[in-house]
Amino acid sequence: MDPRTLTALKESIRSIPDYPKPGIVFRDITTLLGDARAFRRAVDALVHPFAGGRIDQVAGIEARGFILGGAVAHQLSSGFVPIRKKGKLPHATVSIAYALEYGTDEMEIHSDAVKPGDRVVLVDDLIATGGTATAAVELLRRIGAEVVAACFVIDLPELGGAAKLRALDVPVWTLLEFEGH
Repeated sequence: MDPRTLTALKESIRSIPDYPKPGIVFRDITTLLGDARAFRRAVDALVHPFAGGRIDQVAGIEARGFILGGAVAHQLSSGFVPIRKKGKLPHATVSIAYALEYGTDEMEIHSDAVKPGDRVVLVDDLIATGGTATAAVELLRRIGAEVVAACFVIDLPELGGAAKLRALDVPVWTLLEFEGH
């Protein structure tokens, strides 16, 4: 992607200091989503590495991963698989607990969301510490998916999440990097 487009995308993201706690700068992509041109450019850039290849499903992590993942799945003519917080899916599920900065959480996927060997791309808005994304990869693999890659609009490289995914042999595609937390 050309530098001007990257700059425009970065400028379309709102930074909110001291949210959700002092010292954190929250990267809010709702402003990118509300800008039709920026949203289209971001989705096109997330799709680009997989255009012309076989991707059976795109898995999106609740909630912003649903928005981006749905658009990516549409562009790739793939199905979409939601990965949700525990208790939100109506059919038989497989769940995983994972560590958060202060405690644990759980997420689920329908047990029949993918067929064994399905080629899946994981999508979310941001990769930080990697806890949620690594848990999502494990969940997808448990039900037989081949996780082809994980894609994010934003990487916070100082927090090491992308490196954790690469250590699991998952290629990582990100559009933008921001310093800090």
